[in-house]
Amino acid sequence: MKKEIIIDGHRIGEQNPTFIVAEMSANHNQDFGRAIEILHAAKEAGADAVKIQTYTADTITLNSDKSYFHITQGTLWDGRTLYDLYKEAYTPWEWQGRLMEEAKKQGLTLFSSPFDLSSVDFLETLDVPCYKIASFEITDIPMIRKIAKLGKPIIFATGIAYEKDIELALDTCRQEGNDKIILLKCTSAYPAPFEAVNLEMIPFFKEKYDCVSGLSDHTMGYSVAIASVAKGASMIEKHLTLKRSDGGADSAFSMEPEEFKKMCEGVRQVEKALGKVTFELSEKQRREREHTRSLFVAKDIKRGEVFTPENMRSVRPGYGLHTKYYEEILGKKALRDLEMGTPMSWKYVEGCEDRKNDDCPAGEGEWSV
Repeated sequence: MKKEIIIDGHRIGEQNPTFIVAEMSANHNQDFGRAIEILHAAKEAGADAVKIQTYTADTITLNSDKSYFHITQGTLWDGRTLYDLYKEAYTPWEWQGRLMEEAKKQGLTLFSSPFDLSSVDFLETLDVPCYKIASFEITDIPMIRKIAKLGKPIIFATGIAYEKDIELALDTCRQEGNDKIILLKCTSAYPAPFEAVNLEMIPFFKEKYDCVSGLSDHTMGYSVAIASVAKGASMIEKHLTLKRSDGGADSAFSMEPEEFKKMCEGVRQVEKALGKVTFELSEKQRREREHTRSLFVAKDIKRGEVFTPENMRSVRPGYGLHTKYYEEILGKKALRDLEMGTPMSWKYVEGCEDRKNDDCPAGEGEWSV
């Protein structure tokens, strides 16, 4: 049985449209009007949902200048303290209810990543439809357990997770009776290099953990996101801003609206192209089959003359006998005069006049000759 998760009316899983999420993150630049603009841009570009983040600098870290709290991992934010970064990047909590109302007006789903127990309590007052666990919070078992008990779908990013981290997080959810899990392959580098993406993890997650899987993508452009659909991604998340040149904590690796729109269009095209396992031909393909190879008279032939490689050939189109009869006919005699360009038929071959059941042309049409 194929896994399926329902989030705010969206059916997510195999045989369903890819759930496309625009991550706002810090791209509002502390401007509520800009946050609303990003919502509208997401809708116009083709997103199904917008994700925000629920924390404050004080709920996610400590205001400390000790070396532990300095960013030194070779990121865009090196040289800053965690507290300083998050004070700039957080989404004010007083906005979030209003953002949810506006999202509903736009026909968008809005949900969030909480970063501590208090933010889960706050998001429950907004009745969010699901929860996203950020990569760096996949080790926060108390918070995961609290969320799992709510019975809502849980989306996990796996960017910095070891296999044991993923298994512990999923075991925690399932201990609480919550199996509504989506695992996103994620590369926690900003931007992420293509060679570090490992899209092969998407089908691996689906198979190993019996869950819906997808992609949280930090690469530049949209080629990786579109390719992920062919690997079975049922959900795609990409950062969205209005203009990268506007700056902000996440702007450098975020998509602009026109790029996001092209990604959404590409995803929908790939969904159509994936199709199903079938050997059926469409009506157009059946017509095109008329141009396949078949046996034709290649030179004028007199009655009683022997069929040879010179006067009978396999050529396009497909109105003659199937090419599989070529060797069988060679050396036999013609029952009548035949002009060059005549489709071959058994009624022209001495001793084979009664083989009407084998007389279907290679193109499979019904033609009189």
